[in-house]
Amino acid sequence: MKLDVIKLDASAAGSVELSDLVFGITDIRADILHRVVNWQLAKRRAGTHKVQTRNENSRTGKKMYKQKGSGGARHGSRRAPQFVGGSRAFGPVVRSHAFDLPKKVRALGLRHALSSKVKDGALIVLDQAVVASPKTSALKASFEKLGLNNALFITGAEVDTNFALASRNIPNIDVLPTAGLNVYDILRRHKLVLTTAAVEAIEARFAVEA
Repeated sequence: MKLDVIKLDASAAGSVELSDLVFGITDIRADILHRVVNWQLAKRRAGTHKVQTRNENSRTGKKMYKQKGSGGARHGSRRAPQFVGGSRAFGPVVRSHAFDLPKKVRALGLRHALSSKVKDGALIVLDQAVVASPKTSALKASFEKLGLNNALFITGAEVDTNFALASRNIPNIDVLPTAGLNVYDILRRHKLVLTTAAVEAIEARFAVEA
């Protein structure tokens, strides 16, 4: 499949041939995308939620009253969950929310995410994401020419410093190197913008995996 390449000033810069293996999937699997996004977000969770257990509560562990003769229930500690100031029963503890997902499923999810942008007409290929100076106003004007107000930029092996500085204060614009390409960020933005270097790197990566 062939796609036009443009520059930041919206002028033409030739065309590029996209691999059907990576960008040409027509039957988009929503279930695969769902699994990969869940896996990503689960890994991202801190898992630092914590409550005091009975052995950590500062209330006394002394028996409250004698075992028999009170006419009430038998209790042995003020730390029990049913008392005010007691510990919570079965509360959250520090843990990891991450779970395993097969490498082939993750790779398939990325291919489906990339193909979904092509299918929706939401993929743009730039010749390069480089600017002469870190001026947000100038870059924002370029984005307006291209009709970009909600986009993910994949710039290649490294992100140009000036481009990163100029774009970081523009709402709904994310900039990542090729190594940071992921399903969640692709799907959360309306447009996906790849440089020609990023396209080559992505296709080379999947060629190796195949």
